[in-house]
Amino acid sequence: MRLNAVGVSSSNIDKSVGFYRLLGFEFAPYASEDRHVESVNNQSTKLMIDHVTMVEEILGAKPAPSNHANFAIQYDALAGLNLVVDKLQEAGYAVIKPVWDAFWGQRYAVVKDPDGYMVDLYAYL
Repeated sequence: MRLNAVGVSSSNIDKSVGFYRLLGFEFAPYASEDRHVESVNNQSTKLMIDHVTMVEEILGAKPAPSNHANFAIQYDALAGLNLVVDKLQEAGYAVIKPVWDAFWGQRYAVVKDPDGYMVDLYAYL
């Protein structure tokens, strides 16, 4: 068994794709009106982004992000993590917990995507 994909909902697919591209995800060409897109990273867990209207149709209720990170992304180098967090801040995205060196041996940060999903970012010290 392996974790194959993680999903988030989005009220604006273009904004969400822009955010996740800054984290390092790649996406095949898509149309702005698409209600489902997936990352194409071949060596990573797939990220699925579904428009909130589609999720509501499937579940019968509007999706809502939790108050705790849903998933974490590991970076190979400390400098890479720092750079990603800097780019997110420069682009106006929310950094919930700035980069810090955690006692468990990782440099860590928590960011928020355009729809409020929190994502942990880390690299080993």
